[in-house]
Amino acid sequence: MSFDNEWAQLKARADTRRGTHTQLNQLAPDPGGSTPQGDLKVSQTELAAIGDAAFRLHQDLDRDGDHARVSSFKAASSLEKDFAVGRALDFVATRWVDQQRSLLDACAHISNHLDYTKHAHKGEEEYLATIFSKISTLEHGFDKGADR
Repeated sequence: MSFDNEWAQLKARADTRRGTHTQLNQLAPDPGGSTPQGDLKVSQTELAAIGDAAFRLHQDLDRDGDHARVSSFKAASSLEKDFAVGRALDFVATRWVDQQRSLLDACAHISNHLDYTKHAHKGEEEYLATIFSKISTLEHGFDKGADR
């Protein structure tokens, strides 16, 4: 059976079962009456832990991930003269260095981005706190004026 025939049959069955309308999946309403908030939540502590783990991974990989580089290239160079495996070892060692650099860059990016995000949100929170305190001071002045 071709795709077109099967697709036509599936559409016809769907039409007879419930008519032609669209149904969107959604989260069931909360019986308490509040609006659903979703389940994606993250705290500054969790973000800091992720950033710290990325920073430690970067440090460890930078220190330990390069320990075989010199010996691998030296072995590849000496093997290349007499054996085809020398070129293969050189290829693998070169790719390892490339992948290590990519991973180091990714770890640094994650760590730096989370640090930036943390500081940016702190600045925004301080700004909003200042604005809200000015509003409450202004409202307090209006309340005093209404008491007269």
